[in-house]
Amino acid sequence: MPLRLDIKIKLTSRSDRVKSVDLHPTEPWMLVSLYVGNVHIWNHENQTLLKTLEVCDLPVRASRFVPRKNWIVTGSDDMNIRVYNYNTLERVHSFDAHTDYIRSLAVHPSQPLLLSSSDDMLIKLWNWDKKWECVQVFEGHSHYVMQIVINPKDNNQFASASLDRTIKVWSLGSSSPNFTLEGHEKGVNCLDYYSGGDKPYLISGADDCLAKIWDYQTKTCVQTLEGHSQNIGCVAFHPELPLIITGSEDGTVKLWHVNTYRFQKTLNYSMERVWCCAVMKGSNNVAFGYDEGSIMVKFGREEPAMSMDANGKFIWAKHSEIQQANLKALSSSDIKDGERLQLSVKDLGSCEIYPQTLKHNSNGRFVVVCGDGEYIIYTAMALRNKNYGPALEFIWGNDSSEYAVRENNTSVKLYKNFKEQRSFKPDFGAEGIFAGHLLGVKTSQGLAFYSWENLDLVRRIDINAKNVFWSDNGDLCCITTENSFFILRYDQTKVDESKENPELITEDGITDVFSEDINEFEESVRTGLWVGDCFIYTNSVNRLNYYVGGEIVTVAHLDRTLYILGYIPNDNRLYLGDKELTIVSYSLLLSVLEYQTAVMRQDFETADKVLPSIPKEQRTRVAHFLEKQGFKEQAMAVTADPEHKFELALNLGNMGIALQLAEEAQAEQKWKQLADLATRKCNFKLAQECLNKARDFGGLLLLATSAGNGNMVKQLAKNAAAEGKINVAFLSNFVTGNKAECLQLLIEAGRLPEAAFFARTYVPSQASSVVALWKAQLGESNKKAAESLADPVKYDNLFPGLAASFGAEKFLEKTAKTLPASQYPFQPRPEERNVTEEMAGFQDVEEDVKFEQEDGDTEDDEVEPEVVEAAAAVEEPAAEVQAAPEAEVVSEPDVEAEQLVVETPPAVSQEEEATPTPPSKEDEVDEQQQQQQVSNQVALDDYDVENS
Repeated sequence: MPLRLDIKIKLTSRSDRVKSVDLHPTEPWMLVSLYVGNVHIWNHENQTLLKTLEVCDLPVRASRFVPRKNWIVTGSDDMNIRVYNYNTLERVHSFDAHTDYIRSLAVHPSQPLLLSSSDDMLIKLWNWDKKWECVQVFEGHSHYVMQIVINPKDNNQFASASLDRTIKVWSLGSSSPNFTLEGHEKGVNCLDYYSGGDKPYLISGADDCLAKIWDYQTKTCVQTLEGHSQNIGCVAFHPELPLIITGSEDGTVKLWHVNTYRFQKTLNYSMERVWCCAVMKGSNNVAFGYDEGSIMVKFGREEPAMSMDANGKFIWAKHSEIQQANLKALSSSDIKDGERLQLSVKDLGSCEIYPQTLKHNSNGRFVVVCGDGEYIIYTAMALRNKNYGPALEFIWGNDSSEYAVRENNTSVKLYKNFKEQRSFKPDFGAEGIFAGHLLGVKTSQGLAFYSWENLDLVRRIDINAKNVFWSDNGDLCCITTENSFFILRYDQTKVDESKENPELITEDGITDVFSEDINEFEESVRTGLWVGDCFIYTNSVNRLNYYVGGEIVTVAHLDRTLYILGYIPNDNRLYLGDKELTIVSYSLLLSVLEYQTAVMRQDFETADKVLPSIPKEQRTRVAHFLEKQGFKEQAMAVTADPEHKFELALNLGNMGIALQLAEEAQAEQKWKQLADLATRKCNFKLAQECLNKARDFGGLLLLATSAGNGNMVKQLAKNAAAEGKINVAFLSNFVTGNKAECLQLLIEAGRLPEAAFFARTYVPSQASSVVALWKAQLGESNKKAAESLADPVKYDNLFPGLAASFGAEKFLEKTAKTLPASQYPFQPRPEERNVTEEMAGFQDVEEDVKFEQEDGDTEDDEVEPEVVEAAAAVEEPAAEVQAAPEAEVVSEPDVEAEQLVVETPPAVSQEEEATPTPPSKEDEVDEQQQQQQVSNQVALDDYDVENS
């Protein structure tokens, strides 16, 4: 059967004729040199042109990366070699190298050497550490030297292809060839060395439309590949796959099997003649250059053929060689997260087919190798052949003796104890099969699940599945697609019910066998496995994650692509491999996974038993998991992180624990958060304590004014001033009527213009002294402007009504009384008052102007029980409601009505007092509401918050 190959185009670039391509070993870059004299660097991952170099006006026939120097080296038809820094695009060096067109360049893998070949029939060796000195010239060809390649197994040896119909093999240090290979009837254009295995082979392609395989030790041709109809322009041995690649001027690329030399496949991308190709060790990517551009394709899959059994025994395929390693040879101290394990490797022998997949069965006794359209089952220990047969795909069943194979795109066969049990043809074909609790078959219409026992259809799902993973107990299933994955819950009871009730079975299978509660995640899963109810996987951005309970947890960020091999519970470690066949490990505690699994199953009894075995450093992660699942009380009890515990305490409204943690941390932010919680819970005493410790004067002002606590506001004014919080101090003094202190704060802050206007408005008797200070300050910077300021006392003609304002100031000082906030509804608004009229006859009525505080000074006022309870909730229970403390009054009309003190209204005449108007029914209702408001406010006034 032909080699099973997945071929995917990664980059297509239309351009002028491409004469050379190269691949960067670490960056996703493809180097392309053009016949028009330019060089391009493409990113083949995101299909973007990164950089362009205009080398010359003539064809650039050769270009190579020199990664260790960050260079690009080019050879062109102007006979010059040029060196560029591919980061800065700066030309590092340029020199005349040959006397004719330069055809090929080869960079030595370890030494500072560059080989160049030319139409002048010479090969030259250049040393860049010696300022690009030509250290050797190789002569022997009688026609153009088309290509040179260094032997990957012996870097001191290289081969050359020439239009003189020969291939010559040379050694560095000798100017004459070691030997010559002859056999082509026309000129030889290209060649390549075989890098895999022990075969001393090289391949050549010529204008006779043939490709020949040579043994350079016996100097004989071992095989001739025929199939192209035009000149062969490029040849290559694929470094990772058993493939020979040939490209021709007939516009096709042909693939051949490296062991059997059988033709496998033809690729034709309709871009005219093929001129060049490039491969790279460790990658399945292949680049081609055509008349009309360049293209990059990926052959096969890069996932290595590796497997691990439950006891820590690894087995993998290195090309066709099978090797084994065992973890038992390592001590636990030798295993560190993310570091390559130093395993002792044992060769088991060679496989008859090229392994593309390799997998242990469930008990680890057998291992299957699948590839080349066949499968072979071996014993895992000695690699003895147990069974074989044709198969495009092979999967093991849950039973260690059961397996299934997909022979073609229409049929699937089931085997037990190495004997065929049954065969069936799924509806809509069989494009792939998946192992697990149910037999999964990918069809043209989606994904179908069948019972292993009788091959009955269980459920058909409309999804383009890439892979399927089942948990050990068969309850959970993960279906991955190209860009996302889905977690489904499988209900076996529905299958049992359908046996008794066939009506539950539809053409798409059993109804509700998978729960409708499906978790979908936009991530591309590479490999995965289940541990309990936790799905561990690697994704396309090289992260190691696990899913549990609808949440995704990142275990590690990987520095390269890794593939999950297995998990060993006794070691609490997860093992992964890479395409270089190296093994790494990461710690993943089984106790954590078991605890999370128990929580997801709501088996809290088991979870409580597992919790003591979880190390303290892992408990915070567990607590975050519990929080996301809605178990915040348990999360607060489990977490070891004080910050997380404080957040949980706030969310749960647990002020006791939050207060304890805040006292331990003594962090301002925590005190503010706790103050917010205490305020929401109406614990004003705790709120004040927290705001004090947080030095949150704004919060204290809000609390004091909301409670109508004048004493607290006065004390806050002093504390804020001492701390330099001028705005809070000013506002606190302003609402308590302390105008003199407000004025003094403005003066001390150097804000003399504001102080002058404040004095003119509220304290006109101080205006003159403040203006004097203002003039003195302004005079230091602008004497003329200072002289333009007018003193209200000296220039009273400029200030109409100044004398009356002095009288009003005294009148308001004499008549002001402290009122509780409950009196606000009964007082006239500031803009409704006329102080000039009120102060008429001030000398005569000075002693008579009084104001009896309603509800505030009367000890016999009745207080409703609800109000008493409200007051008791805020402060200690009181036998009677006390009057609000007196404070200075802010009496100017500009003061807002909701401040703590309110101006006394104008005096009422005796006649008005003697003839009260009988209240209407509506007035009685309003009066009751007002009394209720007064009572409520009195209760709040009784809440005397402690002084800051």
